[in-house]
Amino acid sequence: MNETMVCVVGNVATQPVYRETATGASARFRLAVTQRYWDREKNGWTDGHTNFFTVWTKRALATNVQASVTLGDPVVVQGRLKVRSEQRDGQSWTYADIEASALGHDLSRGTAAFRRASKGEAASAATSRPEPNWETGTGARPDAAAQQQPEPALVT
Repeated sequence: MNETMVCVVGNVATQPVYRETATGASARFRLAVTQRYWDREKNGWTDGHTNFFTVWTKRALATNVQASVTLGDPVVVQGRLKVRSEQRDGQSWTYADIEASALGHDLSRGTAAFRRASKGEAASAATSRPEPNWETGTGARPDAAAQQQPEPALVT
């Protein structure tokens, strides 16, 4: 398929609107993306033009957006860009929408704490596993050490 996929970094400009519909959950919000550039004359960063996008989310992503995203949050949005135009009262209007496939907080501007969304027993089983030991590479299962592969020999 030939679709325009975009990855946009900006700030949530409106409080997300969440709705339950016959086809599933839906949420939307406006995203402000402001260009910034280094101004040599002022010897500092200057804000340029601001673009606004309407971000649309569906199903589980919409539910998680409703629970996690608020007005002013810095976010990263990945999805399909859809540009549409219409004529109203003799004027031409153009809209840029993003149908989001992934969305998260911009961690270059702050911190976040991830909480896995519950989906019945499968989620509770996944969250009850202990964290793996990343330094030794052993997994969360007690028998992981027996299944661990030996390290390859170093060839010089």
